[in-house]
Amino acid sequence: MKYKIGDVARILGVSPDILRYYEKKGVVTPMKGENNDYRYYDAWDINFLMDCLWFKNFGFSIEQIADIVRIPSISELDGILDAKEDELRDMIERTRLQLRRMEEHRRDLKEIDRLLYRCEISQSPEFVRFINRVGNEYDIGGGLKGLAQQWLKALPFNHRYFEMNADAPLPGSEENYRWGFSLTREYVDALGFEVTPPMAVIPSRKSIHTIFKNSGGRGCFAPALLQYALDYAEERDIRIFGPICGVLLASVTEGDVQAGYFEAWLPIE
Repeated sequence: MKYKIGDVARILGVSPDILRYYEKKGVVTPMKGENNDYRYYDAWDINFLMDCLWFKNFGFSIEQIADIVRIPSISELDGILDAKEDELRDMIERTRLQLRRMEEHRRDLKEIDRLLYRCEISQSPEFVRFINRVGNEYDIGGGLKGLAQQWLKALPFNHRYFEMNADAPLPGSEENYRWGFSLTREYVDALGFEVTPPMAVIPSRKSIHTIFKNSGGRGCFAPALLQYALDYAEERDIRIFGPICGVLLASVTEGDVQAGYFEAWLPIE
């Protein structure tokens, strides 16, 4: 019995476009009608297409499948499957890291209620940071382009990172604000990051730890948002030692205003 492309699409649960693409790649060659352009498939074609779908559901592309179905020996097929096993293991490991990162992110969000505009003394995590923006100016030079791409590929394991001077003036001196990415040591190791300049390792430090919100819109990110933490330090005769650093925890739209929630560490002596 012969089957039209629509019939085969229903039998296999795929779209006719997929079947046409398999044909274009030479995976299957249905017969064409003598007096029309209809494609006709027989049971052999359908069984062969089921084999193709079997490989597809392992994650092989149609281009790869077109090569696999022409493999001349079992040993060569085994070699392809062995390489796919390694790829799947890498995917499993990345998914495991993604799940862990999601769990961490949700814990961070729950910390917002506890620490918003409140201060505590704690150790900051050790992390690696990369700066690619000062104020509103991104460094687009060739020397940093490759590094920036490397850090973008590390999403979502890294954080949006900032540094600013505790004694910086109010908005207007944007050179005091530095932006980039950070990765905790755990993810540096898990992702195999090679830490080279201009990346820098920021050691764990005793710090004032807090969370603050910026809902003032563009141009309103400034040390003034952390004045309450600076007051906390002054009231306790604590000296801020080094630049304030932190990460973006979440950005949401509250009403018609975008609000960013930031976790910050103010290193102290």
